[in-house]
Amino acid sequence: MLLVPLMSWVAPANIGDVPFLVPSLRYVHRRLDFTPAFVVGDMAYINLAAQRQLREQMRIGVITKLPANYDLPKQIEPALRLQCVEGQTLQWLGLREDEQLHWFGVAPESAPLCPWCGRQSACPREFSFAPTDHEIVLGTIPLSSPVARRLLSQSRSWTEAVQSYEKNQLGLSSMFLNSLRLTWVICLMADTVSLLRAHALFGSHTDSNPLQNLLPNQLSLDFG
Repeated sequence: MLLVPLMSWVAPANIGDVPFLVPSLRYVHRRLDFTPAFVVGDMAYINLAAQRQLREQMRIGVITKLPANYDLPKQIEPALRLQCVEGQTLQWLGLREDEQLHWFGVAPESAPLCPWCGRQSACPREFSFAPTDHEIVLGTIPLSSPVARRLLSQSRSWTEAVQSYEKNQLGLSSMFLNSLRLTWVICLMADTVSLLRAHALFGSHTDSNPLQNLLPNQLSLDFG
């Protein structure tokens, strides 16, 4: 995975990450005419107001994990657990843009509980939740959906490992700077190293087969 810094901030350690998320995405949109469909962040980015603002104004979904023992409204538990109140497994059917509702339904091939449920005569077998019911659990895509689970398990874990490697490679893990001005200079130098390396990798010519020069060649026979 090749990471390239698009936006960098330097701030005192007592300031959290949330205030920088929205202005960073607006800056990238203004300068690069690019907005990502999703932003995968850690739990430091949990802010319901900021996530709703990005979803409604810029159509960007913010996906984060839930902290342990996070207090959630009881009525949205089916959307988080992907189960109805009786325990039947549900699947996410998608977001209907015109209604602004996430719909969940019983998969026909996995409905062992429905024939024995006492509520089946009055059960619609489909359930809807609005993104505004909870921006973390629902938002642009539900937190329990296969897409969100894959982004959290793969993209975030890769990013953390690569950033840690970069930090150690540049020797930043052993530095403590008490000056914002000096820290800003060091951060610019670190970003420059990453950009120069990416430029070199994209500009270098690579053979389709690195062992091409070692492969045997068929001798051509001339019968003339």
